[in-house]
Amino acid sequence: MRVSMDEAAQDYGPFQEINREEDAGASFVLQSKGTWWHAGFHLTTAIVGPTLLTLPYAFRGLGWVLGFICLTVMGVVTFYSYYLMSLVLDHCEKAGRRHIRFRELAADVLGSGWMFYFVIFIQTAINTGISIGAILLAGECIQIMYSNLSPDGSLKLYHFIAMATVVMILLSQFPTFHSLRHINLCSLFLSLAYTFLVVGACIYAGTSKNAPSRDYSLEASESSRLFSAFTSISIIAAIFGIGILPEIQATVAPPATGKMVKGLIMCYSVIFLTFYSAAVSGYWVFGNKSNSMILKSLMPDEGPSLAPVWVLGLAIAFVLLQLFAIGLIYSQVAYEIMEKKSADVKQGIFSKRNLIPRIILRSLYVIFCGFFAAMLPFFGDVSAVVGAIGFIPLDFVLPMLLYNMTFKPRRSSFAYWINNSIIIVFTIVGLLGAFSSVRKLVLDAKEFKIFSDDVVD
Repeated sequence: MRVSMDEAAQDYGPFQEINREEDAGASFVLQSKGTWWHAGFHLTTAIVGPTLLTLPYAFRGLGWVLGFICLTVMGVVTFYSYYLMSLVLDHCEKAGRRHIRFRELAADVLGSGWMFYFVIFIQTAINTGISIGAILLAGECIQIMYSNLSPDGSLKLYHFIAMATVVMILLSQFPTFHSLRHINLCSLFLSLAYTFLVVGACIYAGTSKNAPSRDYSLEASESSRLFSAFTSISIIAAIFGIGILPEIQATVAPPATGKMVKGLIMCYSVIFLTFYSAAVSGYWVFGNKSNSMILKSLMPDEGPSLAPVWVLGLAIAFVLLQLFAIGLIYSQVAYEIMEKKSADVKQGIFSKRNLIPRIILRSLYVIFCGFFAAMLPFFGDVSAVVGAIGFIPLDFVLPMLLYNMTFKPRRSSFAYWINNSIIIVFTIVGLLGAFSSVRKLVLDAKEFKIFSDDVVD
C-alpha cells in the first residue's frame, strides 16, 4: 500500500525535513531560481566529464561491436530513465509535493523508510567517490604539466593533490547550487574543447609514421573476457550516471514541468558529439593497449608524445579546469546536508552565523576528500565499482520503479514491460558488474601503494 507524504512524515523520522520553511539546505543550497538551460548546464557537467576519455579503455574489454552496442544502449536507457524520473517529479509537484532531494522522492513514492537511508548511502558513496576522483585527477593533470616543464623536479603526486585541494576549498564556498550555473556553462565548452583536441590528437597519432600497432583482439581466456566485459559495462554506466537528477531539477524555478526534458536534450546533444568521437578515435588508434585515460596513451612513459605537445598540454589544462566544476557539482548533496544541520534559515545566507560554519564544514569535507585522493590513488578500478554499485541502482533501476509505482501502467502496456525488463536486466548487470569490478580491484591490489606517486589504472 502506498504511503502518503503526511503519513510518511509521521511514521519515518527523516520526513520531518519536508517543512521547507525551516530547511536551510532547501532555502540556501537548493534555491529554485534556474531555467531549463541552467539545468542543461548542470546535467552536462554531471555527465560529460573527463571520464569520457576512458571510453577507449571500456571498448578494450568489449571490442568494436559490443562497445558500440553498449554505449548506445546505455545512452538510450539513461535518457529514458532520466525522462521518466522528471515525469515523476513533475507529477509530485502538481500534486503539491515538490521533491528537491532524491531520497525524499524515493521514500515518498515507494513508501518505505529504509529507502530513504538506502538512497542517502548510495548518493553519499557516489558523490564522495567522484569528489575524491576529481581531486585525484586534477592533481595528476598538474603533475603531468609539471613533469614536462621540470622533468627532474622533486614534487610528488600528493603535493599536486594538495594544490588541487586548496583550489577546491576556495571554490566550495559558492553558497548555492544555482550559483554554479556560469561555471557549468564554461564546463560545457571545456568538455567540447578537450574532446575535440583529443580526437584530433588521436587522428594525428593514428596517421603518423610512429603510429602504434593496432590489435583489437580480446583476452584469450573466456572467463577473463566475461569479467572484462562486465567491468567495461560498469565503467560505461558510471560515465552516463548522474545520481543527483532530483537535486538538479530542484534548482529550476517552479513550475518545473517540461523544463528538465529540454535540459536533457541539450545534455545528450553534447554527449553524442563527445562520447562517440572519443571512443572511436581512441580505440581506433590504441586498440587493446588503450590506457584508462586516453591522454596517457598519447603521452607514453617511454618515447616521444604521439601528438603535438601543445595540443596535449591544452587538453590537459581544459580537463583540469573542468574537474573543479565536477568536484563542485557532486559536492552539493553533502553541502545541502551540512547546511540543513548547521545553518539558521532565519538569518541571511551570508550572515556570520551561517558563513563561519559553512566555511569550516565545507573545507573539512574537501580536505577529507583530498586526503583520501592522496592516500589511495587508483582510478580505473574505482570507476567500475562506483558504476556497478552506485549508478546502476540509482539511474537504471529506481527511475523505472518510481514511474511504475507513480503512474501504475497496465500490465499489458509497453511501458510496464519495458520498464520491468530494464529493471531485471540492469539489476543482473549491476550484480555481475559489481563482482567483476571488485575482483579486478582485488587483483590489482598488489600495485596499490599508500601515497603513491602514480595513479593505478
